[in-house]
Amino acid sequence: MIRERYDMEEFQKLWEQIKAKLQIILDEDVYNETFAGITSVFKIVNNYVYLVAPNSFIKGKIESFYLNRLNGMLNELVQEKHMFKIITKEQAAEELAKAPYTVNSPEQGLADKYKTGLNNSYTFENFVVGASNRLAYTSAIKVADQPGVISNPLYIFGEVGLGKTHLMQCVGNYILENDVNKKVLYVKTDQFIEDYAKASVKKTFDEFSKKYENVDILLVDDIQFLAGKNQSQLEFFKIFEKLKENNKQIVITSDRPATELYDIMSRLTSRFSWGLSVDINRPSLDHRIQILKKKLQAETSDPELVPDNVLEYVASIFDNNVRELEGALKRVLFYCTAFDYKFTTTNAEEALKNLINTKKISNSAMANGNFNAVLDIVSSYYHITTSDLLSNKRTKQYVYPRQVSMYILKEVYDLTYKKIGQIFNDKDHSTVIYSIEQIANDMQTDKDKKTDIEKLLIKCGKKA
Repeated sequence: MIRERYDMEEFQKLWEQIKAKLQIILDEDVYNETFAGITSVFKIVNNYVYLVAPNSFIKGKIESFYLNRLNGMLNELVQEKHMFKIITKEQAAEELAKAPYTVNSPEQGLADKYKTGLNNSYTFENFVVGASNRLAYTSAIKVADQPGVISNPLYIFGEVGLGKTHLMQCVGNYILENDVNKKVLYVKTDQFIEDYAKASVKKTFDEFSKKYENVDILLVDDIQFLAGKNQSQLEFFKIFEKLKENNKQIVITSDRPATELYDIMSRLTSRFSWGLSVDINRPSLDHRIQILKKKLQAETSDPELVPDNVLEYVASIFDNNVRELEGALKRVLFYCTAFDYKFTTTNAEEALKNLINTKKISNSAMANGNFNAVLDIVSSYYHITTSDLLSNKRTKQYVYPRQVSMYILKEVYDLTYKKIGQIFNDKDHSTVIYSIEQIANDMQTDKDKKTDIEKLLIKCGKKA
């Protein structure tokens, strides 16, 4: 039988029931490493049940792989919606200095499984602040603390891989942490466009409107992809107006300032400037080192595993974006751990040799143009590395994105075939011609591929 109200002691019993189930369904080693050490409920506030993980590594592991399952198991046992919140011992020590907490009573009638689209690991606590993002961070904190009151909308812009999505989702997670009954929705712009297209075909506009209008906080990522989608723009305009009128918070990200958005109606772009626009820039060397140290805490149970001089070496090489930087650290960790090597700059250099060589070739070939952004954007879109993009690997997973990159470089920068070939490790000009023609044909015959490439062209700065 499901109880309506629980006190602290009863939540402790519920956690013990859930642990017993986990011990049965998980491998013994996984259970012992991840859950055995979490023995008690720390507190309950705003319908969040706080559990204390021994370190940031275990915290990140639970958030990435088990939190949704834990929440599902918990809500099978209680009537009112509750969610687990994982904190570290250090965070718990800080919380002990605060006032005592009690179990609160949530708003009645809220759907138990309102889908937020949020990544639980994107929090203000693990967002590394530096000169390049301090204004954006401070603004996001204020918006999260008083949603719909300060800076509405909040417009965050910057190059790919610098943390815009992370910061945006920090706002949503913070608001939910303080009030689990808030309706928060995170959505990528291409998902919004797809939702509207489906609603148009199925004539389910009421359902579409409810999804986007019946929220307290709407987080929309990569708004530049609305370019050229006139009907989707019109629907977003209506949603924007309704949410703004009802003092519901809107947060938007883009790869450029609102004034530079291409092929988006002016009445939308002007509204993006109503609140506050903040940018995120590339981090400095010291900032990149701090980012690596924070990432190391999430990747391993020993935050001192990699010496500072190795972290500084990695940070000095990979200065383009945070995503690339963190990927390099993961590669070093895997290489040294797999072969049982010490973490030294020599071994780090060996682990990163292919990435570094590719970077040198790319930088040399592109000395007369800033084409790195195109490679970053395309490789990120197709979930491969820039090293793979520039390599000679011939599997479809890499060949197609490589052809797309060549097509975009030709369309955006009108480079010669020889120049494009040089960028891709001196590919023959005939290979470049074939690749570009292949993508041009795909755009004529494959609607989905055409849509993808149009998105990428816009993101890479293509003008009419």
